[in-house]
Amino acid sequence: MSDASGAQVPELTVLGSEIRSPIEHVESFPAPPECTRVRFSTDEVSSLCPVTGQPDISSVVIDYEPHEHCVESKSLKLYLWSFRDRAIFAEALAGEIATEIRRSARPRSVRVVVTQHARGGIVTEATAELPGPA
Repeated sequence: MSDASGAQVPELTVLGSEIRSPIEHVESFPAPPECTRVRFSTDEVSSLCPVTGQPDISSVVIDYEPHEHCVESKSLKLYLWSFRDRAIFAEALAGEIATEIRRSARPRSVRVVVTQHARGGIVTEATAELPGPA
């Protein structure tokens, strides 16, 4: 597939599909040259505590500087859903999301902040900042 300029466009398999389950990856599309920053935020990412198995609910902010690609939001939503039944600490969750954004969109930089809602009166905030790929 090619865009209007004739450049190759990666195949988007999620957008336009009736996928009704979590996925393990994020897809991307060519970034418009005028787009210098993209920010996604959600208050609805759930995972499980790796020690107790109890549910954790987190807010997630993904902020990245596109290079040649942007993250496709439907695939991101389904990717974040994949954590629902996974046992993972907030710190690892931030790092894993940042790594997937870097892998899929190859941005100049990415910053992910995971704020785990209060459990036992404590809110946990974990940040992962990664440079673009070498």
